Amino acid sequence: MSTADSSSFAMSSATQIAAQIRSGQMTASAVLENHLAAITARESEIHAFNLVTIDQARAQAAAVDAMVAAGQDPGPLAGVPVAIKDNMCTRGVPTTCSSRMLEGWRPPYDATVVTKLAAAGAVMIGKTNLDEFAMGSSTENSAFGPTRNPRDTSRVPGGSSGGSAAAVAAGFAPISLGSDTGGSIRQPAALCGVVGVKPTYGMVSRLGLVAFASSLDQIGPFANDVADAALVMDVIAGHDPGDSTSIPMEHPSLTAAIAQGVEGLRIGRITDLPGGADPEVEARLEEAFAALAAAGAQIVDVQVPALTYGLTAYYLIAPAEASSNLARYDGVRYGMRVPASDTNSMYMATRHEGFGPEVKRRIMLGTYALSAGYFDAYYGKALKVRRLIADDFDRAYQQVDVMLTPTAPSVAFALGAKTDDPLAMYLCDTYTIPSNLAGHPAMSVPFGTGADDLPVGVQIMAATLNEPVMFRVAAALEAAAGSNGNGRGGQ
Repeated sequence: MSTADSSSFAMSSATQIAAQIRSGQMTASAVLENHLAAITARESEIHAFNLVTIDQARAQAAAVDAMVAAGQDPGPLAGVPVAIKDNMCTRGVPTTCSSRMLEGWRPPYDATVVTKLAAAGAVMIGKTNLDEFAMGSSTENSAFGPTRNPRDTSRVPGGSSGGSAAAVAAGFAPISLGSDTGGSIRQPAALCGVVGVKPTYGMVSRLGLVAFASSLDQIGPFANDVADAALVMDVIAGHDPGDSTSIPMEHPSLTAAIAQGVEGLRIGRITDLPGGADPEVEARLEEAFAALAAAGAQIVDVQVPALTYGLTAYYLIAPAEASSNLARYDGVRYGMRVPASDTNSMYMATRHEGFGPEVKRRIMLGTYALSAGYFDAYYGKALKVRRLIADDFDRAYQQVDVMLTPTAPSVAFALGAKTDDPLAMYLCDTYTIPSNLAGHPAMSVPFGTGADDLPVGVQIMAATLNEPVMFRVAAALEAAAGSNGNGRGGQ
């Protein structure tokens, strides 16, 4: 086991890096080489990446430096290394979803978020590991091996975006992108002690994101601090005509919002929140409420009765959509193909070899829920519960501006501790799933530590498109955590 204290982590600010590169105080190439050195030093023990794009990154960094030398502005993320979850399409660069099914596949186009990051001057440093097709909560389901938590390499980083969270926590990149279907950004952010954001559904384009559950998936950033997360959101948010679910409106600057404070805001404490969180996690949540009250916010008790049904509804809806989305991997059009005597045998052999156990489990569950005779009993009822959850949230947000919960029920658990018990693994998403079902934004902010001095995350949930207020609360919590020793410096 390797355990690292906080002093070993390079907590570079993307905001500062970009400012210094744009002003000529440092070069993008030098910044890149520093981060490549950090990857060389620890990647073998962490396995945050499926691929480190060294040559492409060096070319991008050199192009940024050339623009600065010519007196041009490369953009708000000038020269900032960024890691991309390996379920987002990158033109000519392998995109595997950590599955044998897509091993070696090179997309012919970039995801919209990848295009936006490049236009803002960011440098893609690599593609990060994930649970296969984003199905998991520990990044142990990858066909290419698990990712380990940089805080304690005997433990999981969370999932499914564990590689992206670990890359930021280890100092491999100041920012990264993940996808969140039921908590896959927020939960690993909490376990790795970084900031993670799931935006409002439709605020960030999903074009080029390999689908898991299309009505739930959303792309968002990981960062070392709230300001960096806001900066990335300002870059990647916005309408995309290529994504039919993209919201056609301009979004306010989140960078401008974070300095506004929380004076007068109403912070919701959910009195009927499902139990199961560790005592240390609950204690950090209460300290977060106290910190916001001290900063001038009002704490208001609210109820969200349907919240308790979120987990069961999700694990019918998400597998059903996955069953439909993953039907395209048939060995005919692209991806792995296992030869067989006839077409049906080829389908079966390809899927048997190409998909891992967790993906197969969810496909079977989803196919069953959608099958004749069971659709109304399972999938149809789950959709009704989803509507109840959204309605209960809407009523709560008439009383409060945001609500706080734990992000995850516990700190990072040991590798292998839950792999033989799928239900125990699914319970890791208890607090994060409801926001996906409702389509609302939510984010995790590090707030102190729990068992074994490992990070605890507090989740901030907000109503649709209320990211500006959510980020104001996040900035206040971050400031409070730093001032009382419960921030990253205390982890």
